[in-house]
Amino acid sequence: MTGIVFHATERRDAVVEFYRERLNASVRVEQPDCTILEFDGFLFGFCEREEVDDCGILTFVYPDREGVDAAADALGDAVVKEPRENETYDIYQCFAEDPERRTVECQVFLDDAVDIE
Repeated sequence: MTGIVFHATERRDAVVEFYRERLNASVRVEQPDCTILEFDGFLFGFCEREEVDDCGILTFVYPDREGVDAAADALGDAVVKEPRENETYDIYQCFAEDPERRTVECQVFLDDAVDIE
């Protein structure tokens, strides 16, 4: 079973390019006013609307710290919080913002007992 999270956008081309270029997401489906992207099984889409839906966090999970560090490097000037350990959740994470100021998180679970695949 799978699902898709959709977000309303006023700048679909710029937002899609951001996720494709910076996080290596791929286009799975192109529709008249929506683009569905995929990142390692995570499906998320952006649909042209009159208002931006910027609530929530798009979290991209990596297998190790090096993956998070590489994502932070690829996100470049979009990073708002550099990679760091979060002891509360036993994760290593960084935060960025996409072109419409949605929160983007890149993280790895540090507890080997956590398996979300």
